[in-house]
Amino acid sequence: MLDDLGIDRSLVSVVPDAAHLEWNGLDVLVEASGRVSAGYDYASTALSHGTHVVMVSKEVDSVVGPALAAAARDAGLSYLAGDGDQPANLLRLVDWVSAVGLDIVAIGKSGEYDLEFDPATGRVVQSGVEIDAPGLADLLELGDDVAATLAARAALVSTLKRAAAADSCEMAVVATRTGLTADVEAMHYPVARIDELADIYALAADGGIVSRDGVVDVFSGLRLPGEASFAGGVFAIVRTGDPVTWEILRGKGHVLSRDGKYACLYWPYHYMGVETPLTIHAAVDRALAAAPVWNSILAARTSVDLAAGTAFSVAGHHHEIAGVSPVMIDPAASVAPYYLLDGARLTRAIPAGEVVRLEDLEGVADAPLAAYLAGTTLMDSNGAHR
Repeated sequence: MLDDLGIDRSLVSVVPDAAHLEWNGLDVLVEASGRVSAGYDYASTALSHGTHVVMVSKEVDSVVGPALAAAARDAGLSYLAGDGDQPANLLRLVDWVSAVGLDIVAIGKSGEYDLEFDPATGRVVQSGVEIDAPGLADLLELGDDVAATLAARAALVSTLKRAAAADSCEMAVVATRTGLTADVEAMHYPVARIDELADIYALAADGGIVSRDGVVDVFSGLRLPGEASFAGGVFAIVRTGDPVTWEILRGKGHVLSRDGKYACLYWPYHYMGVETPLTIHAAVDRALAAAPVWNSILAARTSVDLAAGTAFSVAGHHHEIAGVSPVMIDPAASVAPYYLLDGARLTRAIPAGEVVRLEDLEGVADAPLAAYLAGTTLMDSNGAHR
């Protein structure tokens, strides 16, 4: 059946690019290209035609999110992170925790792939990669020194690639909307079991690993064969405050720290794509959402010495850039966002360990660069959107 515009809504159409779209017939654009230049072009074009935007491409949002959100606000349109991926899910969890009135210490997610350890064989499997790590059998309990246990676990699985640029990008997106930031620029990435999270993400003064309140982080899920996975889900660490209530909840199987001061609230799932229709409906209903603000930026720190003329490109399943590592740092106008490096080249040699700055690059895509810089001006002296 055709609608008033002559469009058969029962069909799926595949077109090569946005130039072939009839914007007057579109209510919502779900942007999922994962590429900053293309994604910014699609999203900004959609907004200019009165079309709401659901942003699934965290790479795009980590560079031009504030500018796109401002454009949407000025046009009376929605710009929302897509449910089903961790940023939106974590933001929903934070909204719920805040509405309940609990005091948040840390928030985050698990890495994409669990570490499955089989004590019978002493082997660990992560996403099809298998290594020997029999020493983990003696480290399945945190013990009295949490930091020491976590360091020992990390050493045993050091040959596995546990951190991904996608993780850092997702947490950077969450940071821009919550004001919470990374405790250390590459995040802690502890190897952790679910029932340990409230002890691990306690303040260091209470035996945990975080130095302050308001932290975003990622952990590598450690489980035994047959145990349930965290499934790339999201968590919030809160202070308990009411010992009687929380001890009752501990008895019902909820995750509390051993000293009873902290609890872990978590959603062990992220159904990518399955949940996104919720956001599409919310966009049409013009649901309000926190505007992204540059309180933290996903930057690129060189992991090796790089020569002048080095070209950068995003590649692989996790959309990573060779030669640089993603880090979450305080924003500065001179710092180049990690994903803005795609397609650019270095104008000078940079030794390992330095943050790449805009002045170090040539060939940066003009439109996203302008949008990024415009986004950095959209804050008042208190860091709030104008």
